[in-house]
This record gives sequence, structure tokens and C-alpha cells, in this order.
Amino acid sequence: MARRTGRRPGNPATREAILQASRAAFAERGYDAASIRQIATGAGVDPALVHHYFGTKEQLFLAAVQAPIDPRELIPQVLAGGVDGVGARLVRTFVRVWDSPRGGTAAALLRSAVTNEWTARMLREFVITQILRRAIRELGLEGPDAMLRAGLVASQLLGLATTRYVLKLEPLVSATADQLAAAIGPTVQRYLTGDIGQDG
Repeated sequence: MARRTGRRPGNPATREAILQASRAAFAERGYDAASIRQIATGAGVDPALVHHYFGTKEQLFLAAVQAPIDPRELIPQVLAGGVDGVGARLVRTFVRVWDSPRGGTAAALLRSAVTNEWTARMLREFVITQILRRAIRELGLEGPDAMLRAGLVASQLLGLATTRYVLKLEPLVSATADQLAAAIGPTVQRYLTGDIGQDG
């Protein structure tokens, strides 16, 4: 009898148990403090099995929050043109992602975060660890105001998402990605690279 090689097919129940344990760990401890070993213990599996199904902790986190985008791919694309004009590119890309079929997942997550503390924690961890930190690092932003700048950008983009996709406020709903990038991009650019009133 021929011996089978390669990975055995994934067990959906095991995969779901790992996802449930990871969501609890990330929500309770945050992304940084949650470990693969803790998640594996919560799921009743060996840590190696977590890596088998999901690879890295970062990949597991993206699966746990059902992220509509992979920031590891998207943010370098947005920042590839350098600092000049990055505010408009960021807004344009953000709107195009939310306007795409993947945007429905993001809108559902945002709606749930407004009323559900657990979802709010997961969304917060996603925004901070996967988007803001990455953007700060890629842009080379340093100093004590780096996280404040990133937080201001997040407030602008999540505010846009709330008004356009949750509240469906016109004329924001009908505006194109280019129109919104032209209107909001300069504000995002200032948050990233301009004066935010922290001197003195």
C-alpha cells in the first residue's frame, strides 16, 4: 500500500476552534501579549498545529478578524510613491477597498464595533498593530507624536467609513474615490507630515 505524503487535509472543527481561541486571546490580551502557545492551549491543540493551519501569528490575527485587506500588501503599495501625496493615495485606496466586494466585511465589522466591545477591541487591535504601526514604520515617522499622527489618520478614515458606509450620508455616498481623495487627502497629509499643534 502506497504511503501518503504531504499535509493531511485540514479539519474544519480544529481550524474553527483555533480561530475562536485566537479571537478570545486577541480581544482579552491584545495582539502583542497574545501568544501562539496560549491560543493553542485555549483551543486544546499543539502549537505546531496552529502554525500548520495559519502560519504566523500575524496571519492568524488577520484570519481571526476576517480582515477585508492584507495590510502587508496594501500599505507598501500606497506608500510606494513616497511621502508627497500619500494622504490622497491613502484616502483613494481606502475608498476603493471599501467600495469593492471586500468592503462589505469591513462595514459589518465597523457596525458591530459600535455596539459590541469585543468587536471594538478586535478592530482597535487590527487598526493599531496591522495598519498604523506599519504605516509609521514605512513612512519613517519617528518621535513622540508618531502614534498621535497615526491615530488622527485613523479618526479621519474611520469617520469617513462610518458616514459613507454605515450612516450612508449624502453626498459622501455618491462621491467618487477621486473626489474624496482630493477633499480629504490634504487633511490626512497634514496629519502625517504637517503641523498638528504639538510644538511648545
